[in-house]
This record gives sequence, C-alpha cells and structure tokens, in this order.
Amino acid sequence: MESLAEALQVRHGRIDVHHHLFPPAYKAENARRGITEEAGVRIPDWTPEQSLDVMDSNGIQTAILSLSAPGVYFGDKGEAVALARSCNDYAVELSRKHPGRFGSFAVLPMPFTHEACDEAAYALDVLGADGIVLLGSVEGHFLGDPRYDELMSELDRRQAIVFVHPNLHPSSLALDLMAPGFVLEFPCDTSRAALNLILRGVTERHPRIRWILSHAGGFLPYIGWRASLVNAMSEFQHAIPQGFLTYLRRFYFDTALSPSPISMAALRELVEPDHILFGSDFPYAPAAATSLQVRTLEGSTIWDETVRHGIDRTHALRLFPRYAGHEEPVIAAPVYEGESLGAKARRLLAKPVSAIAEHLRDR
Repeated sequence: MESLAEALQVRHGRIDVHHHLFPPAYKAENARRGITEEAGVRIPDWTPEQSLDVMDSNGIQTAILSLSAPGVYFGDKGEAVALARSCNDYAVELSRKHPGRFGSFAVLPMPFTHEACDEAAYALDVLGADGIVLLGSVEGHFLGDPRYDELMSELDRRQAIVFVHPNLHPSSLALDLMAPGFVLEFPCDTSRAALNLILRGVTERHPRIRWILSHAGGFLPYIGWRASLVNAMSEFQHAIPQGFLTYLRRFYFDTALSPSPISMAALRELVEPDHILFGSDFPYAPAAATSLQVRTLEGSTIWDETVRHGIDRTHALRLFPRYAGHEEPVIAAPVYEGESLGAKARRLLAKPVSAIAEHLRDR
C-alpha cells in the first residue's frame, strides 16, 4: 500500500529551488573567453531537455532555474548589464514554453548596485521572475557590504525571495589546497555572506527579504551557536538587537549536495522544518548524483513522512504559491519584521544600566 507521501508525490511533484540553466548568450560568452570550468568542475553542456528528463526521472515537477557562479560580470559593466537581461529574458521564455515546469531566479549585473536595482525591478515587476539570485561574493565583496544598501532596500520593498549561491572569493583562489573549489570554498562563501548579512544589520533593517542559502547554508548551521556568542559583544548590539540566532533561523536552506543525515540533523536542531527546501544542483550535480540525493532524502530517518513531503514540495509552496495544484492547500511563508519600537525602547533604556553594572564589575 502506497504511503501518504508517495500518493502526494504522484499528484504533485518536487519543487527544486537549486537548478541551473545555461542560456545561449551565457554559453557564447564562456566560449568567447575560453571558460570551460568553474570551481574545479567542467561547465556542463546543458539543454532544457536534459533538465526535463532528469526532473521526470526524479519526481521533480518544477525547477526554479538560476545562473551559477561566476555570474554575468567578466570585467565590462555594459556587457554584464546586457548579459543579465538576455539571461533573464531567456529564463522567462522557458517558463512560458513549459508552464509549471520551470521558474526563475533572475541574475543581476553585480557588483553594480544601480544597474542591479534596475534589473531587479524589470525581472520582478515586468518578467514576473520568482526571485533573485545573488552570489555570496562578487569581486571580493560579500553580501552585506554597504555598497549594496540601495539594492537591499529595493528587494525588501518587494518582499523578494533571494537565492544565495556561492562564488569563489579571491582569497580562496590564493590558497594552496588540493580540494576543488566547490568542495570547501563554496560552503565558505555562503557561510561568510550569510554571517555578514546578519552582523552588518541587513537582516534587521530589511527583514522582508526571504533568503534561501545554498547547500544547507554551508558551515553556518554547524557553527550557529558559536557565532551567537557575538550577542555579548557591544559592537554588534545595534545590528542584531533580536539576537543572532533569531536572524539565522529566518534563513531558508536547500538540500543541494547536502542531503546526508549529518547535514539534516544539524538543520533539524537549528530551524523549523518548513525552512528546508529541496535542491538538486543539476546539472553540476549530474543525473546520477541527482537521483542519489533524492534516494538519500527518501530514506532519511531524520524526518518523518510529513516533513519529507514538505521538503520535497509544500515548504517551497509557502514561498512560491503559484506552483500549487488545483485546490492544493498553501500556508503563506511569514514576512518578518525588524525590532519593534517597544523592544527598542526597552533595550535602549537597559543600556545605561548594563554599562553601570559592567563598570562596577571591572572595579
């Protein structure tokens, strides 16, 4: 007798929030520059039909497509702007050609904030993209850098969903390590970017942005408690008034290349299950690896049947309700708020008392 999850999966397939595309203009740019690999992995010779085949073989109904590292900037701002527009137009064309099968996270011409704001507005307001993809770092600058404040305001105003994909930071390229960049340096980039977003106060000032972190958040879930010790450091009080873990637990985490019981156990202890979403990382994770990830999650003893189905589909529907089936129930994801005025007043009133207590302790 088939289980509830199996019955639901037949009717409504998985939603893959970490699935890459390679538009014709992007392929041409890579060919023109002789770029054949990224982070130690050969760039796949991708077609939409390959994605559809893998999706059909693994019960994936919808893949929300995104461009991977290194993004669209190769040294010329004008070319980056044009390439971003071409890639975003192509992604939306695919979604219209295959309704319900493909969505898109729009790429922006980072690190150029003004141009990125323009492209975000076009992609979200005109094309109807599902969200935005941002690299953890571009040209050595991590998300959370003040140079991106204007963009953060735009995304917050639209309550945008932002998918954070890692990049290779210049410091990673300088290391003399045997491991390919995707093994160790990619998780570092995601972890650094997410940590910077919190400690720079971006998650407090712009709480309506919904962030999805690639690859189960890199290392950040594992070091979450350790990082929360910054709560005791006065220089971060203005940035994290609600406490570090409050902001960390607001992130969403995909399972791409991270479906093992070790990674899932860390997430189970950190966040509510509805903040965990299925991701495959196809085609960088080839068809066989995608199937292995699906089987690993299906056989997981970390989650019960209901949560496994949630990871596969219903958790993503909270962010992307447009992909719900007819009469399929959807509970909208929360839109967070910054520190309330009352809480801020109490915190500010408590600061002089804390300062006096600290002064007396040190005497």
